Amino acid sequence: MIYHIRDALLADLPAIRDIYNDAVLNTTAIWNDKTVDLDNRQAWFSARQALGYPVLVIVDGDNSVLGYASFGDWRPFGGFRHTVEHSVYVRNDQRGNGLGPQLMEALIERAKGCNKHVMVAAIESGNGASIRLHDRAGFVVTGQMPQVGTKFGRWLDLTFMQLILDPGVMPPGSHKE
Repeated sequence: MIYHIRDALLADLPAIRDIYNDAVLNTTAIWNDKTVDLDNRQAWFSARQALGYPVLVIVDGDNSVLGYASFGDWRPFGGFRHTVEHSVYVRNDQRGNGLGPQLMEALIERAKGCNKHVMVAAIESGNGASIRLHDRAGFVVTGQMPQVGTKFGRWLDLTFMQLILDPGVMPPGSHKE
């Protein structure tokens, strides 16, 4: 099957909401206990657009949304302005079909296009599929945080991974001697 990655449209938000809510209800990928409504996803989408950040969808030949990816600011302080944290989610009946790597590749290119320096991933440590996805994309493990979350009546560990998008580039304001 041929898939296409494009910028999300307002019309895609119900499908994005459904993918998000499925992850909330059935996985430890999102450490939220409550599902969201369409207004929530519209506010999230608008906030991403206001910052110039992408929301990408992967669609099939019928233009059905099979997954989505986005990034946002990692921390709210100016010193972190070149670092983003991202999310990649694939519809539950499409996982394992190679859509995640396609979304990841497109998202990395978009982050480079936004002059970002680092992409950060915060992954539930038991999510082997996500850790493998990031490893294959060149991310490295930079930290482990045991028992920092809880869901489904158990403690969750967090694995941080990161990808330096432009190794060797000097930071803004630096002076080469």
